[in-house]
Parts: sequence; C-alpha cells; structure tokens
Amino acid sequence: MNKAQLIDHIAERAELTKQEAARALDAFLATVSDTLARGGDVTLVGFGTFQVDERAARKGRNPKTGEVVDIAAAKMPKFRPGKALKDAVNG
Repeated sequence: MNKAQLIDHIAERAELTKQEAARALDAFLATVSDTLARGGDVTLVGFGTFQVDERAARKGRNPKTGEVVDIAAAKMPKFRPGKALKDAVNG
C-alpha cells in the first residue's frame, strides 16, 4: 500500500474527504518526525512505539574493493510493534 492508497482507505474508513484524510496523515507523519528528531518516543498503545535508536561508530568494508571504511555514529528511527498488532498479523 502506498501513501495515496492509504489516504483513500483512511478517507473511506473515517468518512472524511480525501483532502481531510491527506491533511490528517501528513499531520501525523510530521508530528512523529518532529518528536523523534527531538529525541522523544511516540507510543500508540496496542499498535506500537516509534523511537530513536543510536548506532555506535564502527568499521565496515567496501564490498567492491574490500577497503576498510569508518562508519560514523548515527541515530536511526525504529518501530517496535505492540502486542495487538503482532496478534493481528499472526492471525
């Protein structure tokens, strides 16, 4: 499912216009992004948690040349599904 299909589905399920559904989805995505950028977590009980994970600096290899390269430390967004979501996916 892509973003346009998601907007269509949200509009149908919530009885909104497509424009209203698009604004709601964009607001949700912006809120999650802003919260994660500030180092916070977003927890939706039963669905899951969006959080930031920190990766330490490490050494890697260029697969083409085999040369050792330094990989900088980075913050990565991460999603951890909740129990209800896991149960829904697993039947």
